[in-house]
Amino acid sequence: MTPPASSASGHASPASRPIAFVGVGRMGANMARRLADCGHRITGVYDTHAPAAAALAAELGTLHAKSLAEAAAAAEIIFTVVSDDAAQLSVFADPAGGTDSLLAPSAKPRGKTFVNCATLAPATHIEIARRAAEAGAHTLEACMASSIPQARSGTLYLMCAGETEVFARLEPLLRQLATDLRHLGPAGRAAQAKALVNMVMNINTAALAEGLGLGQALGLDLDILREIFAQTGANSQVLKTDGEDMQNRAHDCFFSAAHAAKDSTIAWHLGCETGLHLPLAAATKLQFDKLTALGLGHLDKSAVAELTFRGRHA
Repeated sequence: MTPPASSASGHASPASRPIAFVGVGRMGANMARRLADCGHRITGVYDTHAPAAAALAAELGTLHAKSLAEAAAAAEIIFTVVSDDAAQLSVFADPAGGTDSLLAPSAKPRGKTFVNCATLAPATHIEIARRAAEAGAHTLEACMASSIPQARSGTLYLMCAGETEVFARLEPLLRQLATDLRHLGPAGRAAQAKALVNMVMNINTAALAEGLGLGQALGLDLDILREIFAQTGANSQVLKTDGEDMQNRAHDCFFSAAHAAKDSTIAWHLGCETGLHLPLAAATKLQFDKLTALGLGHLDKSAVAELTFRGRHA
């Protein structure tokens, strides 16, 4: 049998290290598909929504893990792509008392590396790194500033944080998921940067919704107005991705309004912690909170236009 390829540091090459995924919604599932296409061995997938994990496991010909510990046991690298802070803390829960956890003895955590991709409060990433280190494992934040198509095509933008050696060891693997990536420092730094990315994006989204909503109320041709925005200081990436959808009420979800509310809250809390007054971030948070309270959190963030266009939900 041919032994696994090794890097100069003595670690097995990225392609030879078994990988598992915890959290296989649309982002996690497409990342797993991408790595499988690149020749990586996906040893198992797990999700609290069992049908999603079962379907992906069948597609990739891998294990549908029935527990977190089972997912992690056969892997050396485990990607976690979960929804929020509570979910992240739960998958790294203290295994005392028989709690299912990625850190349970049956998960064999010592020596493993957990790549945590969710947008979370920086303090949560720091706490997860601490818990993993106590179990003899490593962590790396790999916060994503892209969406579902980029996850599938391997063109994500990744903001990473954690030990420099861990980042260097995983960089070849991460470059098969991303066209660009940055290592920003110790645990928590990537989460800070991602919070700011989403804060500015969400402010832009809410502002565009107001501009187009006011344009509609004034009786302007919104096709022409969007063209004008694109050629002036009103242009933005959000205009490209969301402008037409706002106009046409096409809110198929790529980045949900509920996630926008969560991420705006993270950024607003960071502002409070540093003593900064962030009125735009606060107002944007309230808009997405309202949208979620109306039962529209499952729609794309472009649905914030439902609060500004005359005759809609506002």
